[in-house]
Amino acid sequence: MTWGTELWDQFENLDKHTQWGIDFLERYAKFVKERLEIEQTYAKQLRNLVKKYCPKRSKDDEPRFSSCMSFYSILNELNDYAGQREVVAEEMGHNVYGELMRYSQDLKSERKHHLQEGRKAQQYLDQCWKHMDNSKKKFERECKEAEKSQISYDRLDNDINATKSEVEKAKSQLYLRTHSADESKNEYAAQLQNFNGEQWKHFNVAIPQIFKNLQDMDERRTVKLGETYQSFAEVERRVVPIISKCLEGMVTAAKAVDQRKDSAIVVESFKSGFEPPGDFPFEDYSQNLSRTGSDNTISTPKNEGVVKPDPKHSISKVAKNKLWLFGKKPKAPSLEDFSHLPPEQRRKRLQARIDELSKELQKEVDQRDALNKMKDVYEKNPQMGDPQSLQPKISETMCNMEKLRSEIHKNESWLSEVEGKVSTRGDRRPSADVNHHTPHGRESPEGSYTDDPSQEHRSPPHQPDPRQAHQPDPRQAHQPDEFDDEFDNDDPLPVLGHCKALYSFDGQNEGTLLMKEDDVLYIIEEDKGDGWTRARKQSGEEGYVPTSYVEIAMEKNSKGS
Repeated sequence: MTWGTELWDQFENLDKHTQWGIDFLERYAKFVKERLEIEQTYAKQLRNLVKKYCPKRSKDDEPRFSSCMSFYSILNELNDYAGQREVVAEEMGHNVYGELMRYSQDLKSERKHHLQEGRKAQQYLDQCWKHMDNSKKKFERECKEAEKSQISYDRLDNDINATKSEVEKAKSQLYLRTHSADESKNEYAAQLQNFNGEQWKHFNVAIPQIFKNLQDMDERRTVKLGETYQSFAEVERRVVPIISKCLEGMVTAAKAVDQRKDSAIVVESFKSGFEPPGDFPFEDYSQNLSRTGSDNTISTPKNEGVVKPDPKHSISKVAKNKLWLFGKKPKAPSLEDFSHLPPEQRRKRLQARIDELSKELQKEVDQRDALNKMKDVYEKNPQMGDPQSLQPKISETMCNMEKLRSEIHKNESWLSEVEGKVSTRGDRRPSADVNHHTPHGRESPEGSYTDDPSQEHRSPPHQPDPRQAHQPDPRQAHQPDEFDDEFDNDDPLPVLGHCKALYSFDGQNEGTLLMKEDDVLYIIEEDKGDGWTRARKQSGEEGYVPTSYVEIAMEKNSKGS
């Protein structure tokens, strides 16, 4: 069933229907737009909510309770959920709303074209009808004039008083009118035949084709709506697996709540280390009162069961120092040795400070060793630099080391006091290399020595600071002429192994090689005891790098060569 044959006379109604179809499509597009705006607003509000309740303090200051950690995990999952709502809004805007608006513009252009074609065909048919109607009216007028001329001629022909000239004139007029009527008749017949042909073409060819195009356009609009309905649902369906994972993550976080673990954290956080208070002694203030034998009161015999007041354990003093455990704790100023804290909390704070100072001391030790190596190189190769220029920095580093060791010793004394034992740490003395054991002890990361392996503190290696520690010149292992000859030699040295950079090295001095952390280099000369290894980049650039800055892996066939 086609519009062209069934609705040949419904041009105006089809015009209204196709306009309604486009309006409905744009209405649905508006619905999708409002829906995606709701999704965007929802996602934004969820992100703001997560941001509002996320911890604003550093991780060290945050509670370590499982309930808190689970809540933060739920916030992270909710933030991911908000991201999926944003994905829904974005895909709806691109795949549904944007597609509908583009298609709507195409439909408007196509509809306008088809309707213009229909109006042109109708106008041409109307024009043909007017030509036919005008020729018909002209033929009618000519026939009437010919009839009048016929009557006038017949009247004069029968009139005996009419002259011959008058009769001839009437006859000539009749002939002209009759001839004009015949021409009008022929023109009318031709125009009528042309109109009938154009009318047949209009209602059997032109209009059916135009209406068929309008029908195809409207059906494609309907199909597009169905496709966008499905896309609307598919956008939501695609994020369902990820949203399910977010919800599963929330459930997993909820199951991770451990009340016993949280209780243990409370104990660890607030345990004071104090012993529960003992019984208060009875203080008898009635010893100096005289009592008669007739008194019925029970008196306490002298020197029996009477506890003399001890100033060291007076109620006022004990109450001042102990009773706060059961009431409101008095405020105390923060002290350097944390003596204002309970023993257990004081021990933790002191241990944390010692670890921090030990790390700082290790950095200073590394810097000192690097400066000493640099000084030795300058002394052996004066052309590389002035050794005395490093002395102020070395002195400053030694001074910092002594200050840090003093601080560590002081805090260790306080820690030993808290733990109830005397520190067993030995004397501290500097070492040229913290990576090697000394004959009489071991150097801990904070620079102290101990003979007891159990007392030795270990910490991960710290990256040297090239900005503060001047690196020794690598050419101390070679004479200047030999050094120049090695670099001027056109024959490249064989590769002995490879190494990976643990730290970045600026390589500002002549003969050194710039490298960045995690760079892989080729080893072409091993460390000869001066702390430097000669390496080559993949680009062919060669130079010396600090041995302590790289992790070396030698080839098996190069050992002993």
